[in-house]
Amino acid sequence: MSTANATMPAVTTADSRITLRGHLRHTGALIRRNLLWIKQDPESMFDALLMPIIFTLLFVFVFGGSIGKALGGGQDQYVQYVIPGMLAMMSMTMSQGVGTGFSQDFNSGVMDRFRSLPIGRGSVLFAKIGVELVRMLFATVVLMIVAVLVGFHITSWSGLLATVGLSTLFASSIMWVFLTLGVVMKSAQSVQAMGFLVLFPLQFGSSIFAPTKSMPGWLQAFTDYNPLSTLADAARGLMVGGPVTHDLWVTVGWSVAITAVMAPVAIHKFRTKS
Repeated sequence: MSTANATMPAVTTADSRITLRGHLRHTGALIRRNLLWIKQDPESMFDALLMPIIFTLLFVFVFGGSIGKALGGGQDQYVQYVIPGMLAMMSMTMSQGVGTGFSQDFNSGVMDRFRSLPIGRGSVLFAKIGVELVRMLFATVVLMIVAVLVGFHITSWSGLLATVGLSTLFASSIMWVFLTLGVVMKSAQSVQAMGFLVLFPLQFGSSIFAPTKSMPGWLQAFTDYNPLSTLADAARGLMVGGPVTHDLWVTVGWSVAITAVMAPVAIHKFRTKS
């Protein structure tokens, strides 16, 4: 314990002397290391592969008919409604993996090895986020393939790309929250349980799966401030047409605010964890 305490100040001081170029080089090397680990353990991609398939088929074929009628159409109209929302959901759900993976690395001793090396502390975190964003983009591609197969019409390719960019921005901000949980929680199971408590009300208390007009007033007040609602509504506007500007800027504002608050917290917790 005393050896760790004696080492940490020297490492932190060295970290402050690393140049931007050094941080970028370290981040790139760590991203490559994490991608090689995924290549050796392809089962780690099962959630990114299966989750968009299962959720799409479940909501389209189980709830699509009834909710589609409420929208004034049928299952086809619900497909156009729910797929942009599911892009928003994917950005939140896939973000949880960065926290559980980070916790597992701590418990296996990998992070102790990283923190003993003369590399930027932030590089370790940015590399984790970079790899999880790759996994999220893979899940997005799977989602869109399934969406087209169930009848989704891509009316604007530029809108689709803008939606993916907005979802990536929001996901990167949420990952700082889960990175912090990965540092402070003692196990990956604890991170997963806490993540579920955060994700469940945010996802279902939003406009992702159904319009919010039929919800009770108090719940509508919650959905109005839920960033997943603004992300889903912005995605619909970009991909199938409708208002965009307000929801777009609110989502960007949420993303910037969450990153500004949680990124320093995550880096500080990682630096000082003993």
